[in-house]
Amino acid sequence: MKRYYLLLFALILLAFSANAQYSNQNVSLLSHWFNPDEVAEPQLGIKYQGVWGWVDVYDGKEYAIIGSSSGTYIIDVSTPTAPVVRDYVPGRRDQCIWREYKTYGNYLYASSDDQSPNSFQIMDLSYLPDSVHVVHDDVTIFERAHTLYIDGDKLYCGSVTLPNGSGYHSMAVYSLANPEYPTLLRTLHQDDSTISFAHDMFVRNDTVYASCGYQGLFIYKFNADTTFSLINSLTSYPEQGYNHSSFLAPDGRTLIFCDEVPRDKPVKLLDVSDLQNMSVTSTFKSNEGATPHNPYIFGSNKAVIAYYQDGVQIYDIGNPAAPVRTGYFDTDTLDGPNNNYNPSGTAYHGCWGAYVDLPSGILLASDMQNGLFVLNADLALGTNDTQNASTGKATIYPNPAADNVSVMLQLKNKDELSMEVFDITGRKITGKKEVALPGSSVKIIQTEHLSPGVYIIKITGKEINYAQQLITQ
Repeated sequence: MKRYYLLLFALILLAFSANAQYSNQNVSLLSHWFNPDEVAEPQLGIKYQGVWGWVDVYDGKEYAIIGSSSGTYIIDVSTPTAPVVRDYVPGRRDQCIWREYKTYGNYLYASSDDQSPNSFQIMDLSYLPDSVHVVHDDVTIFERAHTLYIDGDKLYCGSVTLPNGSGYHSMAVYSLANPEYPTLLRTLHQDDSTISFAHDMFVRNDTVYASCGYQGLFIYKFNADTTFSLINSLTSYPEQGYNHSSFLAPDGRTLIFCDEVPRDKPVKLLDVSDLQNMSVTSTFKSNEGATPHNPYIFGSNKAVIAYYQDGVQIYDIGNPAAPVRTGYFDTDTLDGPNNNYNPSGTAYHGCWGAYVDLPSGILLASDMQNGLFVLNADLALGTNDTQNASTGKATIYPNPAADNVSVMLQLKNKDELSMEVFDITGRKITGKKEVALPGSSVKIIQTEHLSPGVYIIKITGKEINYAQQLITQ
């Protein structure tokens, strides 16, 4: 859209910030992007918020999506050391504190929870790298939502405000049967009126882990008849604060969650192997005074935490009783460009979010004052030895998957590949032969017949020997 923006943003600073020294361990800076003309919203001094990633399965190009006070930037990170702004979509209003994103196929969903005038936006990314097309920018579905989550073909929205004060939903679920115009299926209030505010949700197979602020953590089942039923809740736990957000490990046994307020609350690991008998396994923190914001899990046992003043923190949680930090990158280091952090000042400073699921393995991080960081976290995540034994390269996307996954290949020579899927016991589920040509190509593996769970995809040939864990929904 709006081609004239590209001329403007071609002039925006794209830099490695070579003169800035960022404190780090086992995580290195590939590139850094921010717009020096972006104006911070006046209340908390926030310029940038949520970050998300998207890959075009047809050409393999990777994109970072980052929210700002004024709108949404779509940035090509296919060359991680040289990010390029491909488009910019202004919001209905500027001076925004919140913007959050999720994708479904080639559609990007963007929400903000700032006061009117505001709007819910849907963008079609299939025209990239040329541009994005806005297909919905209106209040007819809702005006505001604090957070978004997509599970299968359902869009879960936390803290939904309808236009002109006409209504409010603590949580609402929409069908994506028409991805350009989601339709309301149910609101949480219809089945549980006690929840005043669902701040964020993690959803897997219609089981909803809802972070409800000071009310605690509530776990629901969104049933086939489109009703909510409460499974259990955690309303009292060690070092309790404002229950902000959570993420479930692939094996479904451990939930990691963060309490945002007051600052300095530790991260919690919760044993959810028996939802009727949950218990906090351990608590841990990076440094005194910092705020854990949004947690994610990479692979089976690496927790990646957007940790405000402490940047991106990475922990091995393979033993939930004794988490071990394996790396970090402090996007909020004092001598960073565009940084004016005062430890005794605002708590809303530093890393807002991270994205860990791009096929290339790069890590995206958004810093509230400093913009987008493209990072290499192979050492901290334990992925640096994944393909050392092969000359070819394969990446799998999306993960988790629903109906199918795309296998993006990079080979030097023509090869006949064996593409197999195994369950976690080692039992072969499916397998097929594929001929791949030299260069880049994409192959599809159907997963719609697989039960929800954890699997291993193996790809072998003359010049490639690759295996990756896959989660199906």
